[in-house]
Amino acid sequence: MVKYFRMNLTISALDEYFMAHYSDYVRLAALPGYVMPDRLVVGPDGKILKKDDSLMRLDRQPSAAALLAQLKKEQADTDYSFSFRFLRFGEKLRRPFDRYSFPRILSRVLEKRRLTADDVGGLLSIEPRFWKKIVKGSLFPEKNTVLAVALVCGLDARDTENLFNACGYEFKEDSVRDVVVRFLLEQKIFVPDLRDACLAEYKVTSLPIAR
Repeated sequence: MVKYFRMNLTISALDEYFMAHYSDYVRLAALPGYVMPDRLVVGPDGKILKKDDSLMRLDRQPSAAALLAQLKKEQADTDYSFSFRFLRFGEKLRRPFDRYSFPRILSRVLEKRRLTADDVGGLLSIEPRFWKKIVKGSLFPEKNTVLAVALVCGLDARDTENLFNACGYEFKEDSVRDVVVRFLLEQKIFVPDLRDACLAEYKVTSLPIAR
């Protein structure tokens, strides 16, 4: 009973966070019942000004809960990718001299948490031979892989951003996956049952996390 109550509270908190942060306005505006806000105002000098885009987010809608339910119903994970890609020629040349490469940042992050690469590999649904090549730097991790590493290792925002910077990635508020994962990281929700329930609620199925 306590577990069920905690899960409901967590999902409710995620819903509130999602409605306040998700910013795919083309998709939101297409939801049946969505009310397009008036974003134009006349300034003191008589010029027409445009209000901030955040007015278009779900938490500003009078029927926010119903719209969110509709979005969830239609949601499908479109962020599938392979767990890695091959290094480009320029990346191969720079890798031996790059102090901020993914393998080196990952090594520091894992050392802080007293984890080994093998420990993390056992928590991911990536073939060990490919994971070892990612760790060594001969393969480049896709964004889904970096997000999965952050979740299974329980990383804080700073370490996650460092891994992202090493790969040229960033959190995007128009991505359902990114908004949900960022919520989990910010709220430090790393217990597998709660984490997986939140991912399932928004049909985020593409992360290579072992279950």
